Amino acid sequence: MNDDTPVPPIEEVLASARVVSIPMRVKFRGVLEREALLVRGPAGWGEFCPFPEYDDAEAAPWLASALEAAWQGLPAPVRSSIPVNATVPAVGPDRVEAVLSRFGRVSAVKIKVAERGQRLADDVARVAEVRRLLPDAGIKLDANGGWTVDEALGAVEALHRFGLQYVEQPVADIPGLRSVRLELQRRGYGVLVAADESVRRQEDPLLVAREDAADLLVIKAPPLGGVRRALDIIAQAGLPAVVSSALDTSVGIRSGVALAAALPELPYACGLATVSLMAGDVTESSLVPDGGFLPVREVEVSEVLLDRFAAAPERRRWWLDRLRRTHAVLSGVRMGA
Repeated sequence: MNDDTPVPPIEEVLASARVVSIPMRVKFRGVLEREALLVRGPAGWGEFCPFPEYDDAEAAPWLASALEAAWQGLPAPVRSSIPVNATVPAVGPDRVEAVLSRFGRVSAVKIKVAERGQRLADDVARVAEVRRLLPDAGIKLDANGGWTVDEALGAVEALHRFGLQYVEQPVADIPGLRSVRLELQRRGYGVLVAADESVRRQEDPLLVAREDAADLLVIKAPPLGGVRRALDIIAQAGLPAVVSSALDTSVGIRSGVALAAALPELPYACGLATVSLMAGDVTESSLVPDGGFLPVREVEVSEVLLDRFAAAPERRRWWLDRLRRTHAVLSGVRMGA
């Protein structure tokens, strides 16, 4: 939110808080049930859904993002639709076609690799199957920092023949990203390096750009404090940006869509079609792709669905306690500062 916009009182935020638990169609990031807390303010609904392992300080920007959407509203768009990619979790090749079928026609696919407990051969088989099914699609890999520098270079050597656009967060730290990027350039593979965790989980989200460690940024609005804060970081970084999601319901996806819709350029399809991986939602009209695009529109939340997917009482208490603690962290600063 704007620097002069105060955090709304906790009583006001709690008054509308609803906690949901949405089943996943496939395990994604180790998650089979995605929990989220939704709040309603004068501008509409916002979503607070940092992963459970995040501490209160790391969760605070996620709350700022939810409050921006619900109390301030989202920036005006410069486009009416957003190109999106399909997302393939770390499934076996025999399940790839079923996963892709949920996204409809898309021009790009992001494939999870470097899954704990799997081998490079599993990644090769998954990527090969995507390429077989979609011979013309742009392919992106997402390693979530799961490789060492040597493993990342070996993986790209094995996978670049499938025609990769970029590899997202191949290693965990910024020096490693820079090493991978420079070596891939030297080898002439034509595979770019994208930074995700090295932006959203850093105290200084611009460090990766200053260190020349990435060719582009993968940006999620919630961990950066909201759409306006994310737009500012992208502008300061001076690198191309791909907007992505964090397994949100359509309410959370709406903020990602608003971010993508406000960017002056979108050189790559965005990772905002992840509602397709969920077996439920909080709206009867989910933000899912049509012909590879998401519309820029509001989301009408259904009370019936909020009730249907209401979290168990103990999980609701857990989230409300987390909301109170995170609000206390956030209330000493201005949202978006």
